[in-house]
Amino acid sequence: MQRDDMILISVDDHIIEPPDLFVKHLPARYRDDAPRLVHRDDGSDVWTFRDAVLPNVALNAVAGRPKEEYGLEPQGLDEIRPGCYDVDERVADMNAGGVLGSMNFPSFPGFSARLFATEDPDFSLALVRAYNDWHIDDWCGKHPGRFIPMALPAIWDAELCAQEVRRVAEKGCHSLTFPENPAVLGYPSFHSDYWDPLWRALSDCGTVMNLHIGSSGRLSIPAKDSPPDVMITLQPINLVQAAADLIWSRVLKEFPHLKIALSEGGTGWIPYFLERIDRTYEMHATWTLQDFGGKLPSEKFREHFLTCFISDPIGVRLRHDIGIDNMCWEADYPHSDSMWPNAPEELHEVLRANDVSDAEINKMTHENAMRWYRFEPFQHIPREQATVGALRKAAEGHDVSVKARSHQVVAPADKLNAFRKRAEAAVTAAAAD
Repeated sequence: MQRDDMILISVDDHIIEPPDLFVKHLPARYRDDAPRLVHRDDGSDVWTFRDAVLPNVALNAVAGRPKEEYGLEPQGLDEIRPGCYDVDERVADMNAGGVLGSMNFPSFPGFSARLFATEDPDFSLALVRAYNDWHIDDWCGKHPGRFIPMALPAIWDAELCAQEVRRVAEKGCHSLTFPENPAVLGYPSFHSDYWDPLWRALSDCGTVMNLHIGSSGRLSIPAKDSPPDVMITLQPINLVQAAADLIWSRVLKEFPHLKIALSEGGTGWIPYFLERIDRTYEMHATWTLQDFGGKLPSEKFREHFLTCFISDPIGVRLRHDIGIDNMCWEADYPHSDSMWPNAPEELHEVLRANDVSDAEINKMTHENAMRWYRFEPFQHIPREQATVGALRKAAEGHDVSVKARSHQVVAPADKLNAFRKRAEAAVTAAAAD
């Protein structure tokens, strides 16, 4: 398959929320207390909510910036591409990058919407519903066929969370973001029966639970004096633990239709993981009393788990060991792992180098995403207009040049020092927990 003939649907991108997020969908009685975006005298933009001030409005939103500005977080909306927070500009950026469809994770509320868990459950639920309605109706709804809608959970209450899954499913949303380790946030673990109403709702609605790296608010914590490369390298490890927790839990046995995505976790580690869980089962099931109904744990993994990758040459090479029906492509726009707007070039080179057939390319680039998330873009966009080449032709003249956008000039050594201070604080917090 030629590069321009590919059809790309990304199952992991990110929104930087616009300031008018709550204006339309939050009941009037709550609007004065809603989170708000504040522009400060120093030129920075911050979200404020109650006593909380979120210090960074656009964490890692570095698409279109030179790598010299990586490690220096944008402080205001004027330091990031408008496509991060303006849906029309986002679609223009998607076209220029040859991307047909995109699923967008939240930013300022956190992946689990823990920020919205207040002492007033009615207000908390109103915030979650307002965000979800904005996302489904205004962000995704403005450009049909371009976005896979994703809902925030009512993380503080399993019953309310299940109700919200059912409510948004009626609006066509079959994707939920959820923490990869709820116990870290002070909620029951995956092994508890507390979440059973949620598992039931997800199964009934055909909704995928997406576990994004860092979604519990904590990545793997290295030593406080280790370089940032250690933390970046270990980012997928939380998802390895989440996958192990779930594969050995009673949940997959009692809810056989449950679907789980390991978002931004990569794929290269999956073959070893599958070998390891099968070996564990073979050697220890007689006393751990695990029973998969005559199947191997690796078979159950392929029934329940979706994995995603940006390029992952080793994962693509081992695609049949992972499961060709369990792999989806991701772009990670606008974060630093993204290759926007040149992702098609990088992806196509990996596919070509590994002799991937056209049928396999179609599965990994868009067909698996459409099937897992019940997404039907071709009801709105003819297939011949959905290819990399056709989308890029439609975007001719759209500026995709790399530009310095930061108002700060910070030496690399100072960036490292700032990172080490944050790492030390994280280690101290982890020890306190």
